[in-house]
Amino acid sequence: MAWKKASEELTHLLEGAVADLDVEFRKMFGSPVYFVRGNMFVGVHQDSIMLRLEPDDQETLFAEHDEAVPFEPMGRRMKEYVLLPPSVYDDDEQMQKWLDISYTYVLSLPVKEKKQRKKKK
Repeated sequence: MAWKKASEELTHLLEGAVADLDVEFRKMFGSPVYFVRGNMFVGVHQDSIMLRLEPDDQETLFAEHDEAVPFEPMGRRMKEYVLLPPSVYDDDEQMQKWLDISYTYVLSLPVKEKKQRKKKK
C-alpha cells in the first residue's frame, strides 16, 4: 500500500482544535503530531486523525462509534492509539469531547524528557 501524505484538510482541522491547548507541534514521518509534556497526544496520519487513549476510553469510543479502529501503522498496533472516524472529527462537539479525554489522559502521564543526541566522533 502506497504511503499517503497527511490530509491538508485534517491538518488544518486539528490545528484549530488544539489551538487553545498547551501542546508542542512536531512533524513525524512528514505528518503533523502534537505532544503534551513530551508525550505524543494526537496527530494526522494519512487521511485519518490518530489519538492517544487509555484502554477504558478506547472501549467507550469503539462502543459509541463502530467505525473507530485501533491505530496500526504498517500493520503493527500502537496499543494506546486509535484512529478517529469521520463521525467524530466532523462533529465539533464529539471532536472536543475526545480531545479533552485524551488531553486529560496524556497530562496524567510522566513528563517525557527529550533524549540527548549522541555526539559524532
